[in-house]
Amino acid sequence: MKQTGYVRLAMQAFWELLRHDLVQTALGFRYLCKQVTGQRVVPQPYQPDAEQRVCDAVSLAACFYWKPVHCLQRSSVATRLLRKSGIDGRLVIGYRPSPFISHAWVEVNGRVVNDSPAYKERMYVLCTF
Repeated sequence: MKQTGYVRLAMQAFWELLRHDLVQTALGFRYLCKQVTGQRVVPQPYQPDAEQRVCDAVSLAACFYWKPVHCLQRSSVATRLLRKSGIDGRLVIGYRPSPFISHAWVEVNGRVVNDSPAYKERMYVLCTF
């Protein structure tokens, strides 16, 4: 991918981070879930490195975001961008009951793409979008 394409993707990720904040603050978690669920996979030509590019762009945008980006925000943004890139990403929210820990990550074809695969192995899935 050309550098201008990657910069554009990182800017799109930054916009999605901001959009996530605004939607969650103004309309709440339930509406945010509808937004993620409603984002359909856009047919695109196959690009073998698209998953990694999207996850890298979200990480780069999070570096420049003015407040901490938590796992739910990062994962919902990555899911929406993956779907816009033609990849059927799934936002997964999991938990461990004792001691209680919750976490969100993105899966593509059952593989964790934006985080450690250990979360999938060590946590119970609460919901998938």
